Amino acid sequence: MPSTSTSALAVSGLAVLRVTGGRGVVDPARGARCADVDEAVGMSATVVAAARLTRMDLLHSPLHDRHVALGAKFAEFGGWSMPLDYSGPGGDGGVLAEHAAVRGGVGLFDVSHLGKAVVRGTGAADFVNECLTNDLGRIGPGQAQYTLCCADDGGTVDDLIAYLRSPFEVFLIPNAANTAEVVARLRAEAPEGVEVVDQHRDFAVLAVQGTLSDEVVSALGLPTDHAYMSFADARIAGHDVTVCRTGYTGERGYELVVPTDAAVDVWDAVLAAGRPHGIRACGLGARDTLRTEMGYPLHGHELSAEISPVMARAGWAVGWSKPRFWGREALQRQREEKTVRTLRGLLAQGRGIPRPGMVVRNGDGAVVGEVTSGTFSPTLRQGVALALLEPGVEVGASVGVEVRTRQEPFTVVAPPFVESSTKES
Repeated sequence: MPSTSTSALAVSGLAVLRVTGGRGVVDPARGARCADVDEAVGMSATVVAAARLTRMDLLHSPLHDRHVALGAKFAEFGGWSMPLDYSGPGGDGGVLAEHAAVRGGVGLFDVSHLGKAVVRGTGAADFVNECLTNDLGRIGPGQAQYTLCCADDGGTVDDLIAYLRSPFEVFLIPNAANTAEVVARLRAEAPEGVEVVDQHRDFAVLAVQGTLSDEVVSALGLPTDHAYMSFADARIAGHDVTVCRTGYTGERGYELVVPTDAAVDVWDAVLAAGRPHGIRACGLGARDTLRTEMGYPLHGHELSAEISPVMARAGWAVGWSKPRFWGREALQRQREEKTVRTLRGLLAQGRGIPRPGMVVRNGDGAVVGEVTSGTFSPTLRQGVALALLEPGVEVGASVGVEVRTRQEPFTVVAPPFVESSTKES
């Protein structure tokens, strides 16, 4: 879900990596020759050129030193240097191991690069509801909602999570690279008595994700009985924490929002509580493969200034009955006309591994779309992709994807590629 491709440079040893977006997904390498499957999956953070980086003005997570000690390899995400995986010196991870930990146990992600902002004052929730696509009237205080910030032409400025604290306060988590733009747009429209505060550096976010996440969170003395897409306030290691039943992996999980100066204490406490359950520190490379298996959109790939919520099949996050929100007229036209490309899944029928930008053709050889995200699925052990396809391409159709110089066979499917466990009680 990150930002409009910020043509990012990133560092992993001697490699300069290009990473788009801020929520934590990285571009797969086109044509990369990988020695093994783990390298192939890990190159969903793409090495574009080998070079020694001398200086980068990147922001660091308050947990940066902890990641170094655990053997993290770093990449740039939305202007932040964040762990890609833990396969560096002293590490025992890698994308495959970290992916498997979440699908079959529990993993801990640092996603502190994500944006944070608060809208507060008299009528704050009503104001946000007149700007963002989803309908806050569908939820109550203590609940969260996936929503989008759109331009007048329907293009997606960002996708984000809105946490409704009260009619007077809404906490927002946008993507890292888009936070300033979202805040600026809200500030420009805010009525008297409503303030919009950028809190990007004020909080850290730790994501406990996986089938054993309840065991870890409850061992910390934190609540686990609230519903999916809801949150509760608590304390841990002497610090305030907001425990959110949210995530980006498709597994049951929690995101812990804590003050920046509490991040190290909370990180250490989570790892200690998770040790009996085999918890593993996980990087944003695994977060990419996990979200791709679920068909979750990433800003800069499945959503962008050129790709609307209608095209991304995110119309479920649009309050169509609301009288106003940014981009409403344009989105309504797209919805009614049904002429734009829309998002589908592609499942490999051979050994091909799809990558963003690869062309999709029908049986007659005509171009019918383009891959937006693609990787090797560690769960299915085959290539999977998300692609924008012409309206006439139906689920079940056979298509070809141009992988290097070959046409690889794929079947059009409706994501997710693996079953979701987010709502399990």
